[in-house]
Amino acid sequence: MLGIKEFNKKITSLKNTRKMTKTMKLVSASKFKRAHKAQLSAEVYAQKLTELMGRLSGSGANHPLLKSKKAVTKSLVVLFTSDKGLCGGFNNNLIRKVRHWVVDNPYKYTNIGMSFCGRRGYMSFRRTAKINKYYENITMKPAFADAQKVAQDITEDFMMGNYEEIYLAYNRFDGPLTQTPVIEKILPLDASVFTKNIKASGETLSKTGATYEYEPEEKELLYFIIPKFLNFKIFFTLLENAAGEHGARMSAMDKASKNTGDLIDRYTLLRNRARQAAITTELIEIISGAEALK
Repeated sequence: MLGIKEFNKKITSLKNTRKMTKTMKLVSASKFKRAHKAQLSAEVYAQKLTELMGRLSGSGANHPLLKSKKAVTKSLVVLFTSDKGLCGGFNNNLIRKVRHWVVDNPYKYTNIGMSFCGRRGYMSFRRTAKINKYYENITMKPAFADAQKVAQDITEDFMMGNYEEIYLAYNRFDGPLTQTPVIEKILPLDASVFTKNIKASGETLSKTGATYEYEPEEKELLYFIIPKFLNFKIFFTLLENAAGEHGARMSAMDKASKNTGDLIDRYTLLRNRARQAAITTELIEIISGAEALK
């Protein structure tokens, strides 16, 4: 059994750890508040932009990014993770899902490349995956310029034929305590997905009885909107990733603080028992010595 001195060292160390986890929780809560506010502000714009894309893609206008190929053998996965750890299963759950997805599709795709936004994902796949691009330091503070760079790169890869399907792998933000790993195809764009989103929002033409006249023409407008849609889709994914990361870290640090407190209580009890046992032993020795002198 440990002595009183060893118990005191453990308790002091645990108290210092609890101070650190509580501080990290407060910092994460502050960052989460800002990230969540940005994500909520962008969510409304994302919905309206998706509805506009649905109307345009359903008008019959064509665009190269809307055309899917019959035989698909080359795909690219853009993985969004955090740069730092200490956020529970936020990164591990997504990385595990991507690994399973790659294992489940060995015959459909003969060539699976990966691009990374976030250091954690890159460190997990750097030795096993075919790396296309690695974007450093863009997930902590999402910027629209970084999103434009990613969108431009994946569009060029798709248009040049380097990859025939492109997927985004990220944690969808469902709440501070819940993030759902998602693998979503972004290219080629699927017009049926936009149509479903319009129906879900209740803005169908049959209900409103409205028809739309476009100025400029649908094709020209589609060529203008699709790049902006891709830019904002990547930016919104970065915002969701940042909000989910800070929410997951806030939750993880809260659990760590509670667990540290439980350990402090446990070791304090064990230390008191050890002290009581030591005092009892000393009393027995004193009494035994006194009895021996009689």
